[in-house]
Amino acid sequence: MKTLLFVTLAGALGSAARYLVSLGTVRWFGAGFPYGTLTVNVVGSFLIALIMQAALRTEAITPLMRITLTTGFLGGFTTYSAFNYESLDLMSKGAWRLALTNLVVTLTACLVAGVLGFRVARAVMGR
Repeated sequence: MKTLLFVTLAGALGSAARYLVSLGTVRWFGAGFPYGTLTVNVVGSFLIALIMQAALRTEAITPLMRITLTTGFLGGFTTYSAFNYESLDLMSKGAWRLALTNLVVTLTACLVAGVLGFRVARAVMGR
């Protein structure tokens, strides 16, 4: 029950953080491209890789903290379903170039962020 409570609360915080990031990116960059979704997916990819690698290499991240941060916070923070919908929406509006840009940039940036997360965790925690 304790784990469920922690995951639930962290998920709420992750969702709130996602909402705030989306508001911020619309203010900074405009609403013509889904920058908010791209941002949270790239940051989330980096953080989940970093947390999981750190959890495997140290006892500083307990199993409860790992599940709370990854399944809870990052589960609420990242937005694959929004990414999918926004890409399909751009396609349905005939904005094929923007849709393809969203797909390529998101997939590439998230993979790179994940690799960086692994490397940072390994550099900090040791191999």
